[in-house]
Amino acid sequence: QVQVLESGGDLVQAGGSLRLSCTTSELPLENHAMGWFRQAPGKEREGVTCTTGGDGNTYFADSVKGRFTISRDNAKNTLYLQMNGLKPEDTAMYYCAVKSSRFCRGLREEDEYAYWGQGTQVTVSS
Repeated sequence: QVQVLESGGDLVQAGGSLRLSCTTSELPLENHAMGWFRQAPGKEREGVTCTTGGDGNTYFADSVKGRFTISRDNAKNTLYLQMNGLKPEDTAMYYCAVKSSRFCRGLREEDEYAYWGQGTQVTVSS
């Protein structure tokens, strides 16, 4: 069973920054598409990013463009979500997910992800 582990969630003031990490020991993440999703209380889960395997091209939700960036450390088999300029509306549980394939087709394709982490809480205070 593949275990996906997220970390880095915290309580931060508006305008602050956090870096979330996602890793697994069972898969070479550079060969797989990976996504970050988030779910706020009372809301549906939404796709935040999708990063393709191989070239690492990343798609961002409009709500985070210009504030969030993705990086991948293949040596550490870890994907990072750098979140800057955080807003209270970014408050949510953030989930990392891994596909069996290396392709992204959008940000709403939750059923294409094979492996999910347990989530890490991000809370942004105003």
